[in-house]
Amino acid sequence: MTERPNTVAGLLSKRDQLLALRKQLDAEARKVTCDIDHLDACIALFDPANTHESIQRYTTKHRAQKGHVKRFVLAFLRDAEKPVTSRDITEAWIAERSLRADGATFVIIRKRIGACLTGLQADGFVKGAGTGGDYKAWSYLT
Repeated sequence: MTERPNTVAGLLSKRDQLLALRKQLDAEARKVTCDIDHLDACIALFDPANTHESIQRYTTKHRAQKGHVKRFVLAFLRDAEKPVTSRDITEAWIAERSLRADGATFVIIRKRIGACLTGLQADGFVKGAGTGGDYKAWSYLT
């Protein structure tokens, strides 16, 4: 039994309130991301030469926070029943973040995932497990 039960209850209530606010803000951020994607598509219609710059702006604006990719990759590999490729992980990341899945964005994200996997391999958390077609397969070290 705690010495101040009302204080603990109040803190738990405030924590729940802040978690709900964060969830709402994440949903709003996804909506804004979608709006930005639509604007980039319209810009590309009127000025096709501007496409590369749009992709570059998109990539910079939608970086994951520090450690998110690593946590996602480790969790994905931990839950996988068999070795998975960087392509599988990339597709899951794009779905998780509700990102635009055009070719250029896919390549950029796949390279980020690949760099993360290489770093995790160097740290001894994952290992290469052959190839899955055109992509290297990876598995979590237990």
